[in-house]
Amino acid sequence: MAKTLRFNATEARGEVSALLERPRGATALYVLAHGAGAGMAHPFMEEMAERLASRKIATFRYQFHYMEAGKRAPDSPRVLIETVRSAVAAARRATRGLPLIAGGKSMGGRVTSVAEAEEPLGVYGLAYLGYPLYPAGRPGTTRAHHLPDIHVPQLYVQGTRDALADLKLLKPVVKKLVGAKIHVVEGGDHSFRVLKRSGREHAEVMDEVADAVAGFAAAL
Repeated sequence: MAKTLRFNATEARGEVSALLERPRGATALYVLAHGAGAGMAHPFMEEMAERLASRKIATFRYQFHYMEAGKRAPDSPRVLIETVRSAVAAARRATRGLPLIAGGKSMGGRVTSVAEAEEPLGVYGLAYLGYPLYPAGRPGTTRAHHLPDIHVPQLYVQGTRDALADLKLLKPVVKKLVGAKIHVVEGGDHSFRVLKRSGREHAEVMDEVADAVAGFAAAL
């Protein structure tokens, strides 16, 4: 059962909500940021937290200010980055000693990477669940320019059908990063949904994603 918390995300805008799920015997905690279009209680986030808990990985999910306020447009980059920093600090206080990794779904993972590149968050590694390398319909690598400034291990969990990260573009980027690796989810789209003809069940794919994150955390 997740515990509801609140923390001061930014000085200008105040508090946001968070959900801490800490299974008995937890070995690490994943500070898990949501994507641009759905908050911390979205079914994807709920499912991932449950699956990670069964693998002894605690999660600290949290809201960005705009999502807390019920708005569609994300906050400014500065507000997003400040919120990431505050979330990592709040997660550290709430768990008292668990090793931390950070990242998240799509935008949440990308903003976390920018925060780490600017100034280390004090985490052991970063895990991205569908890194958005470019906006929809605009292939490129401009969202990767800051990645070489990250000096902790990174895990990119990416679907082969991800419309925001063609693996032909992402793989060369990640190959140049020290301590970074990609886990490819065959047939998965940006949210790791697979087509019926793949013969794979949704639960199987989500287990694969959770296994990848749990394995990454264990290796650290």
